[in-house]
Amino acid sequence: MNFDLPNAIQILDRTPQTLKSMLTGLSDNWIRATEGPETWSPYDVIGHLIHGEKTDWIARLDIILSDKAERKFVPFDRFAQFDESNGKTLDQLLTDFAELRHKNLAILRSKNIQPSDYSRTAIHPALGEVTLGNLISTWVVHDLDHLYQISRVMALQYREEVGPWVAYLRILKPGQKSHS
Repeated sequence: MNFDLPNAIQILDRTPQTLKSMLTGLSDNWIRATEGPETWSPYDVIGHLIHGEKTDWIARLDIILSDKAERKFVPFDRFAQFDESNGKTLDQLLTDFAELRHKNLAILRSKNIQPSDYSRTAIHPALGEVTLGNLISTWVVHDLDHLYQISRVMALQYREEVGPWVAYLRILKPGQKSHS
């Protein structure tokens, strides 16, 4: 599928409700579970998504759409959530994420972005030149990647308990094809 802003917005708009449905009311056994040392729990992922909504997607979109001669992104702190989320409940984080996403989608829609804008560029600190289409596509896939990550972390909590069915559960064996 080629990048198309209305299609992208369909996913971006649904992510907060998907996460709320998936995580609200779960015990800490689920929301604080990780895949091991130096990995993220579902709680950590929500904090990371919030930080992105505050500092990344719209800020970078504005840089790309600016008329400045030099359009360079500021590096993104992928670990800011560990301080920023401290002391907050998961419900608070989910509410914050939903509000920020709603606001950011309103900003995105207000930009009146046209297909001719998709090829506008800026410089990413690690990747070099990227386009507006790359940025918004990445925003969508970033959401989907973290939804998968949360699902995988949660599924791994019952890896041993599924017994022999592990052979049919691709989520428990990343990189292998499902046969069920």
